[in-house]
Amino acid sequence: MRIATWNVNALTNDRMERVTGWLDIAQPDVVCLQETKSSDAAFPAMELLAKGYDTVHHGEGRWNGVAILSRVGLEDPVSGFADGGPADDEARLVTATCGGVRVSSVYVPNGRVVGSEHWEHKLRWLARLRVHVEAEAGAAPGRPVALCGDFNVALHDIDLWSPAAFVGDTHVTPEERAAVGELEAWGLRDAFREQYPGVEGLFSWWDYRAGNFPKHRGMRIDLVLLTSDLADRVTWALVDRNGRKGSKPSDHAPLFVDVG
Repeated sequence: MRIATWNVNALTNDRMERVTGWLDIAQPDVVCLQETKSSDAAFPAMELLAKGYDTVHHGEGRWNGVAILSRVGLEDPVSGFADGGPADDEARLVTATCGGVRVSSVYVPNGRVVGSEHWEHKLRWLARLRVHVEAEAGAAPGRPVALCGDFNVALHDIDLWSPAAFVGDTHVTPEERAAVGELEAWGLRDAFREQYPGVEGLFSWWDYRAGNFPKHRGMRIDLVLLTSDLADRVTWALVDRNGRKGSKPSDHAPLFVDVG
């Protein structure tokens, strides 16, 4: 099974052409999309079905929006948190079972400024995600879980083009890293990094400004977190930089892992 994640930064017509073209080339089995900026009614479900993908989308129109695409079945979709708490005001999480794997597409809040209410909300949101994963897995003990998306957290300094450039910023604070660490402590593993231990310069996001992409000044903030039953079977992983090239790209590249 090839599991992919991609923050597409709006499914405009131009961006949708890039997504469908990439699907034809990469042939992923399951794709988690973030920041579709689409309403559920406007989401191109029929176009994706013509490509062989069942879909579920959780969107609000102008902002956010997450989706799962699957050509190995899609069952029991849940929009938002499954922790029994109040509904999230923003469309940042959707979950479904694809090929026997409980998959969540995740778009973690940015946090904006360290110490701000937005940053505190980000930490609360990540803590709630931890409860969500446990609730979903607990519904079927032993079920494999894949948590995929834009986490807006660089887990280690090696995931930054220059740690000094991000001092005092969000995405790199001990608190944010510890919040993702709680997901790992529960039993999820960073499948991409396990394929490339100690390798520098592996990024998934580059700011549009200042020529950061051609200068390769990026961050690795897009993650595929897998339970061990899946992570032990990963045979390959890739950030597809070609998805970030060309006309009107997202500022993120697609990332995928192959599970044998």
